[in-house]
Amino acid sequence: MIRLILGVIIVLHGLVHLWYVTLSQGWVEYQAEMGWTGNSWVLSKWIEENTSNLIAASVYSLATIFFLVAGIGLIANQEWFRPWMLGASIISLLAIFVFWDGSFSLLVQKGLLGFLISLSALTVFNLIGWQNL
Repeated sequence: MIRLILGVIIVLHGLVHLWYVTLSQGWVEYQAEMGWTGNSWVLSKWIEENTSNLIAASVYSLATIFFLVAGIGLIANQEWFRPWMLGASIISLLAIFVFWDGSFSLLVQKGLLGFLISLSALTVFNLIGWQNL
């Protein structure tokens, strides 16, 4: 039962990454309280905003796919879920870190909770183990 619950949480966490795809592609009108500014504290100095947003959409989509596969693998009790979870966690952590705008305002909307969830997933499923789920 715990495997099912955690698998569903992982799938849902993966789907949340699609919100940043939506924001980066401008599919919803920007509002300041959404947190996403389209700026990257790492990339904005070096590449155009359109290119940065395309990279963001690609990376967040990749994180979504990896989390979906990992969650399904966990639910199905497959050992191969672990490398997918490792990849998903790393991609998510890097995406949130790189595409953060550098401002400490609205951190939750900018992905702080997602960062903590991905960090927890990385730690629990890959570093600690949880062999008996």
